Amino acid sequence: MTQLKEGYKAPYFEGKNQDDKLIKLSDYEGKKLILYFYPKDNTAGCTAEACNLNDNYAELTSKGFEVLGVSPDSIESHLKFIAKHNLSFNLIADTDKEILEKYGVWGEKNMYGRKYMGVKRTTFIIDEDGTIIKIFKRVKTKEHTQQILEALEK
Repeated sequence: MTQLKEGYKAPYFEGKNQDDKLIKLSDYEGKKLILYFYPKDNTAGCTAEACNLNDNYAELTSKGFEVLGVSPDSIESHLKFIAKHNLSFNLIADTDKEILEKYGVWGEKNMYGRKYMGVKRTTFIIDEDGTIIKIFKRVKTKEHTQQILEALEK
């Protein structure tokens, strides 16, 4: 599994969004990108995180950020998730887990003693040059925007 660190170049990726349109890392050159990985559409934590980022989307874009979510859910699932919560940003359907693996966020998890493979909720902040400037491995789903902004102010 890849172990990315702050200061590393963000691995190149491309994937299909909710509209079956190809989205690539290079689409965000010259912009700051909040690239967040989450386990599953329409679950409590993932919904809280997406809605928090969406509720603060205008503030994030005013500070030069774009937001992009990635999960192993299907295009159809993303389409329903976006419609249900009126999300303003793209979600990539990484059903083959290629992007998840490149970013080192697909791996063994442990819940109540049961081990299984899944997405480790992680957010990468990528600068205009494609360099990872911050990694959040302990995401506060209900206040993720504030967590991001406070960390970048330091």
